[in-house]
Amino acid sequence: MSLSAETAVRNFRRRDARDKLTGRTRYTIDRGHFGMLHAALLRSPVPSGRIVRLDIEAAARMPGVRAIVTSADAPGRAGIGIADHPLFASNVVRYRGEPIAAVAAETEAEARAALAAIGLAIEPLPAVLDMAAALAEDAPLVHPDWRDHAVLHAGGARGGNVAWEATVERGDVEAAFARRDVTLVETSLRVPRQNHVPFEPRAVVARFEDGRFHIETSTQVPWTVRNATAALLGVPAAAIRVTVPPVGGGFGLKFDWALEPFAALLARRAGRPVRLVNSREEEMQTCLFRENAEIRIRSAVTADGAVAGREAVVLMDCGAYGGEQVFLTTMTAHTLGGNYRLGAVRIVSRAVYTNTAPNGAFRACNGVYNTFALERHTDEIAAATGIAPETFRRQNVVGDGDLGATGQVFEGDVLGPMLDRMRALRDKTPVATPQDGRLWGRATTVGTWFVFTGPSAATVNMNADGSATLVTSGVEIGSGSMQQALPQIVAATLGLQPEDVVVRAADTDAAGYDVGVGGGRTTVSLGAASRAAAIEVRTRLLKVAGDMLEAAAEDLVMADGRIEIAGARGSGLTIAEVAAHAQARYGPVSGTGSFAAAGTPAMAGCCAGHFIEALDIPVFAVHDCDLAVDPGTGHVEVLAYRVVQDVGRALNPPAIFGQIQGGVVQGLGYALHEEADVGPDGGIRQASFETYRLPLAGDVVPVAIDLYEGAPSLGPLGTKGAGEVPILNVGATIACAVARATGGRVCELPLTPPRVLALLSGEAPPPAFPHIAERHADNLLPSAPRQGGGG
Repeated sequence: MSLSAETAVRNFRRRDARDKLTGRTRYTIDRGHFGMLHAALLRSPVPSGRIVRLDIEAAARMPGVRAIVTSADAPGRAGIGIADHPLFASNVVRYRGEPIAAVAAETEAEARAALAAIGLAIEPLPAVLDMAAALAEDAPLVHPDWRDHAVLHAGGARGGNVAWEATVERGDVEAAFARRDVTLVETSLRVPRQNHVPFEPRAVVARFEDGRFHIETSTQVPWTVRNATAALLGVPAAAIRVTVPPVGGGFGLKFDWALEPFAALLARRAGRPVRLVNSREEEMQTCLFRENAEIRIRSAVTADGAVAGREAVVLMDCGAYGGEQVFLTTMTAHTLGGNYRLGAVRIVSRAVYTNTAPNGAFRACNGVYNTFALERHTDEIAAATGIAPETFRRQNVVGDGDLGATGQVFEGDVLGPMLDRMRALRDKTPVATPQDGRLWGRATTVGTWFVFTGPSAATVNMNADGSATLVTSGVEIGSGSMQQALPQIVAATLGLQPEDVVVRAADTDAAGYDVGVGGGRTTVSLGAASRAAAIEVRTRLLKVAGDMLEAAAEDLVMADGRIEIAGARGSGLTIAEVAAHAQARYGPVSGTGSFAAAGTPAMAGCCAGHFIEALDIPVFAVHDCDLAVDPGTGHVEVLAYRVVQDVGRALNPPAIFGQIQGGVVQGLGYALHEEADVGPDGGIRQASFETYRLPLAGDVVPVAIDLYEGAPSLGPLGTKGAGEVPILNVGATIACAVARATGGRVCELPLTPPRVLALLSGEAPPPAFPHIAERHADNLLPSAPRQGGGG
């Protein structure tokens, strides 16, 4: 991209903004078709039990009912790493809210009336509703048949109520902790579940026509929906087409299949389109929450502040099915082991089955609470060694040539200079300390995340009018990447304006495979594939233009909608003229591109059960805040918030600013307000907006932002994903600042007023987790047989 081209597009505005602001955008929830039926799901009222009676005959005779389906209609199982998840409960139910049957009727009211007419009897079975119960010596197994589950990824240890275990061990950990010149620091922490709460709930409209399924759905992963639906229904994947209208928010909730197979089954049975939408209560009860987790970290630290050894155990509650939690165990090594230089290291991450609703991915996934844990632990290390927290961070953050936990070699000095930039940003945005009796606290934290790369494909079609059409399986989930970054990349490559690039909505029949939109990968993976496709188009157009101008293609330049001889402005033709000539004489001009992970090496033999052993594109963040704590009420007010974020190269700074502002607010919810917990009946206690405390307008604080450019990246034009990492450090930063304000050990989120008051009164002892094995891999699966991932 030339400097002039970059300047022209850096502030490109979203073309979908006006329609979204004025309510004209039609999301999946707004879609309808002639003759469409409405569906509803019969869900289990208990967390664990045996189905002894399921009678649908009376329901089938109810007014308006056109189709009913059960487990007999869906023989398959799906999953990530382990195929343990059936579409419907069959014989047993494993969580409150698990689907047992689905009904399609002329109206939603008739569908729900039919649900009430289904004869259902369930014999309750013992349930394990938390990880302590699940890991107890005599715990009932959520999956007694766990050995029979197909394993889709080799290497993870499994057994009993442990769905998956990922481990990393590098160096001699025992020797590091046995040294006489080290101080041992241990921290235990816990976090609750967090609900994504996108404004558009999960929704789908399915049709069955000409022997194929057409699924319109609110998803981040059209190809995952295609393949998982095929597996669950026992049909070829080629029999399923998935298209995606604009998505009303995702944040990771829609990074897996959800309602699509139910609607597809009903559409085939009824022979009519079927619409299925979760109610808000269903979303609150069964969304793929950010998982509740328990973390224990121990470090052996020398007097001068070097971390000679570190070991950690993280328990992640995956709910009744492994799902994305199996994959997310991978993230722990890179977040707990990614901020600082470490000597020897041993980290274990375990996904634990419980009889609760399944959990899943949520913006920056388990990195959010692992960063909270690591940064609180880092402050405790600083206190134990007498080193100022910022000094400790500055001298220990990873830099060029340092090893990550898995033995990968980091490139470039990034976090150190970013900490220096934060000091400068703080000097520019000073805040007066409160003079009203409130307690003041300030903290700076660092975080390491990564861009989830994975395969992507793109096609660019050059139109005779000089515009270009980009065809991918990418989804616009509200971040703007599909509407801003990708048109900018294609336009810069072809010498067009971004307005001249049309981005087609995702359609698995029209575009090649893509992992999905999430993990900060859109601009990088889809961007790289789109740039490769645009380069192919550019090459063809330059050749045609060279013939037309009687000049060598290498002597031509494409810019500002024209192809001209370099250094001879006005000598050439418009791109539209060249494109029209090429189409008329040689046929349509198009190009295809693809991208896959680079495969950055880890250290051989130190990882087990990891889906990603090294980070192709590390992303770093430094956050800082000032806050005040009211000692009378426990209320925390954020006075100022600052972010220095590693963006590689900022194609559109205003768009990145919006992502950072939004990510910080979402993180403040996690740090201060949001908490979803499981009641004794196995259901989520917070089932509505009345009981689940989201950030409100008054909770929003302006964020001072400094975009750090220039860090190494294999992304197109040096870019990195910018949408996921803004939430990464927020919980950690607030927690460290509250700890300094109150003098208490903050080991749990969210920091609600009652919890803060307990800190101030000394009534909040650090959590203890006797069910977490402290050391040694052989002890990590208590009372459970071990089985290799490929067994």
